[in-house]
Amino acid sequence: MVLLHLVDLDPELAALRPLGGFFALRTPLGGPGGPARRLPTLARAYAETPQNAASDVYGDPLTFRVRKVSRTLRAPEDRIGASVAQQGLAARLWSVTLGCAVLYGRVPDLAPGLLRWDPDAGAPDDLWLTEVRARPGDAASVAETVLEGHLEPLSAALRARHPVAPGLLRGNAGSALAGSARQLDQWAGAHGRPDVAARARALTAELFTHPLLADTGTFLADTGTPTGTAFRRRSCCLYYRVPDGGVCGDCCFTRPPRSSPRAPSG
Repeated sequence: MVLLHLVDLDPELAALRPLGGFFALRTPLGGPGGPARRLPTLARAYAETPQNAASDVYGDPLTFRVRKVSRTLRAPEDRIGASVAQQGLAARLWSVTLGCAVLYGRVPDLAPGLLRWDPDAGAPDDLWLTEVRARPGDAASVAETVLEGHLEPLSAALRARHPVAPGLLRGNAGSALAGSARQLDQWAGAHGRPDVAARARALTAELFTHPLLADTGTFLADTGTPTGTAFRRRSCCLYYRVPDGGVCGDCCFTRPPRSSPRAPSG
């Protein structure tokens, strides 16, 4: 059992900053009328539809984001942009939540209505938390925060717009979690924090028993548990289909497919 000293979540979540851009979270918003207050919440992004888009510059924020990613990648299909956009946001949400669970022993309430998001930002996704409210840092709370609170409604919203297979999106979720855990493990090793590494491994292993993640891929360590080593997913994120994209390090393919115009659905 990994014992962790619980500390209060500070208002700026400052312990996340040394971990890098995928882990850091902007908080609080600042004074009234600040530019971030005009950004859409993720709750709006998940609920908005192209037929009922708001009249501001973003319209339907999710469609805005997918089109931006597709243009940036020069993707031949918007479903590729949808996959990459989803995986990028998943990586941010996993990193913030897993990082807090490991370093603080608690996680902030990341309800979609509390998180503002800039669909026009680069990578990593720019997120603002309007209020820091602590929740437990156990695996069940982390899964509820990220999988149930965000990735399921995000996947539903994307699939309503694009022909993206649910298995592919679940694979993206697993890949993003494995990547966040690997970054934490590497940071812990570089900074002499075996407690952080052990906590991250244990928590990640428990998260991968969740029904939405259990069949998304395999850790290639001899023990079969997350230890910061390679993760091999069972689906493809479609990145190989962008110009000069190739395959990702955890892809189910060892080289870009040539015989089929479509990647496996997962």
